[in-house]
Amino acid sequence: MKKRNLTIYGTALLLLLSGCSKDYLETTPTDKVSQEVVFSSIANANTALNGIYRFMFERTNVVDWNVQNKPGVGGIMLGLDFMGEDLGISAANWYTSTGEGNWVGGRTDNHKLTEYYYRTFYKIIGDANGILDQVDGLTGSDEDKNKLKAQALTLRAYAYSNLVQLYGKRYDKNTDNSQLGVPLVLKFSDNALPRATVKEVYDAIIKDLDDVFALNIASRSNKSQINVQVAWGIRARVALTMQDYANAITYAKKVVDAKAFPLMNKDDYAKGFNDATLSEFMWASMPSTDQMDAFGSYFAQIAYNANTSFMRANPKRINSALYNKISATDVRKKMWEPAPTAANFPLPLASFVREPYMSRKFSVKAAGGALGDVPLMRSSEMYLILAEAYASSNQTALAQDILFEYAKVRDAEAVKSTNTGNALLEEIWVHRRTELWGEGFRFYDLKRLNKGLDRTVVPNYVQSSVGLSAMEIPAGDNRWQFLIPLAEINANKEVIQND
Repeated sequence: MKKRNLTIYGTALLLLLSGCSKDYLETTPTDKVSQEVVFSSIANANTALNGIYRFMFERTNVVDWNVQNKPGVGGIMLGLDFMGEDLGISAANWYTSTGEGNWVGGRTDNHKLTEYYYRTFYKIIGDANGILDQVDGLTGSDEDKNKLKAQALTLRAYAYSNLVQLYGKRYDKNTDNSQLGVPLVLKFSDNALPRATVKEVYDAIIKDLDDVFALNIASRSNKSQINVQVAWGIRARVALTMQDYANAITYAKKVVDAKAFPLMNKDDYAKGFNDATLSEFMWASMPSTDQMDAFGSYFAQIAYNANTSFMRANPKRINSALYNKISATDVRKKMWEPAPTAANFPLPLASFVREPYMSRKFSVKAAGGALGDVPLMRSSEMYLILAEAYASSNQTALAQDILFEYAKVRDAEAVKSTNTGNALLEEIWVHRRTELWGEGFRFYDLKRLNKGLDRTVVPNYVQSSVGLSAMEIPAGDNRWQFLIPLAEINANKEVIQND
């Protein structure tokens, strides 16, 4: 049998298994679930959908692409921030010397990292396609089918928005964007497709989200699932990436004006970013206690009090140059400790190391564990998208207004900005870097803004001590594109490799 290409490798059997009930798993072996069984009922199709959500927070057990430190999308989020200049690691490890921190994994065609990113998002796409191909034929109400359809469409758009930023050149509104993106797999049966252009991928993303808006599904069981407001948020992100400031304003404003996700107060802000019930969490992965990965979860790698080797000996730290830009009265100033001591920074065990500017932003839900709800989208991001889009389209007063509306919640002594032009944008970007630290945005932000990476502004940690040699990456450099995995190139002769 001819090997299937990587874009849909592993999607011939939907990942409903990880979301199934115990009884269902007992009656159907985990490697032999047919589409006929999956789509025999609305309930089973919803189980398949829940399987996608679970896949997003857990390490895969597929041997040939298992990566120890990659708990699904959360692991990718951390990797993308380690590619920036704001999140520091105190010792060399898989994230630095051979991984994202040193810009090695994404630029090595046979590295597990580039394959992991590629497979993870295409797995989401493949399983979403399976649902979209079959949902109209299910027996059930239109409402139930539309809920399935809306979530699958949004998940597909979300996955493609990540893939095209990773493997394609940046979108530039001043060009035709005919540069190569990624294969556009829109049917479960699609196989061995060439790379679509960046424009074609973004067109497909926008179409999927427009279809979601037409369905207008607001209800959901909990914040681990997607609803129309999350789709608005993804559309705002996509528009900002495309420098389409009008639509960035439209969709970010829809979220802000709906007031469904009010900004967290100072007390909630200091609770550890681990609970999706907090007011401004719009979307989160929400593993249950029995789904906790003691050593490989997102919180096992970023929570200051996670009892894991990656945290005990390697506290995660903020770049002091960024920290120094935060107002002394801003609640975020307390999320990092410039000079930690036993008194001002208690830790669970004596074996935990303290390092300057270490983070306390993320905390585990319960002592001794590694559990927490992974923040995939928060409303604070929408305020910052709105401010940036206003400022970028010369609507200075509106940008200043919305920035102040946001900033005064973080800092009771904040004053409205009088900055204009690039100075205003720089102010907004400092807020963005601070607010979204550790949540997977820095690589994408540098790329979309066509800014180079610059680690030569000496932060609190010395890069050479942690094996970082990638100190400067110019804007537009080929290294801003991940290489297509060698396994995909070998299996799909239609795919052309990046430079």
